[in-house]
Amino acid sequence: MSVIPDSQADVPASPGSPALVPSPRAQVPAADQTLRILSFLAHQRGPVAARTIATALGIPRSSVYHLLGALETHRFVVHLPDDRRWGLGVAAFELGGGYARQEPLARLGRPLLAELVDRAGESAHLAVMTGRDVLYIVEERAPRRTALVTDVGVRLPGHLTASGRAMLAALPREQVRALYPDAAAFADRTGRGPARPGELREVLREVRARGFAIEDGEVTLGLGSVGVAVHDHVDWPIAAVAVTYASNGVPNAAALAALVRPTAAELGRRIRGARR
Repeated sequence: MSVIPDSQADVPASPGSPALVPSPRAQVPAADQTLRILSFLAHQRGPVAARTIATALGIPRSSVYHLLGALETHRFVVHLPDDRRWGLGVAAFELGGGYARQEPLARLGRPLLAELVDRAGESAHLAVMTGRDVLYIVEERAPRRTALVTDVGVRLPGHLTASGRAMLAALPREQVRALYPDAAAFADRTGRGPARPGELREVLREVRARGFAIEDGEVTLGLGSVGVAVHDHVDWPIAAVAVTYASNGVPNAAALAALVRPTAAELGRRIRGARR
């Protein structure tokens, strides 16, 4: 693999990042350095230059390039040649999904979603990103509501769902570009929704401006959803909470979003270990 040296200005390291602290007396230096690189990237707001990684972690730049090359082969990082920067890859997102499947997020989120269903009168679910898909880890069904495809363990294309759009809109734009480089990356279900990078950029721009994500018939015809991202201690979109409704009922999406936002915020606080 040919690696292009960095030429752009370095991105400052996140203060207080645990990745900045080398492990004492590491028995397997390469493994230790690899894990520190991944931890460092996970604490950045966007892709960074290899020079920045080497400087922040005190690892020789040549070693950083070799380790990044190995991580890229296994899809844990992606190289953005135009920007000459490195970011987390699909496999890193899949690790996040694995963490979610081990229940911490689900345990924290389930009672909050049950309360949300009581307030909204609609079914709610909690999802995480795994690559370009969302993985549903909690579903709370409202009484007398239509069965949904968003059952626990189901994966759906993230760019078509309110949950996925809420998380994608909170990711660095470079990360979204790495996940959706061209039209081949876009799956389709109902013939609706973005099918090209430019269309997705516009959808996510609207999500950021509105403060919540919506979808209408892009996953299942006749159903719509409102979604809000859940942020962790470094403001990373670790999950999303969404409510699904029958779109022919013409619901007020903003009113539903006003109910979903406190639930997403409270789950974020619980993830961070904060009190109400």
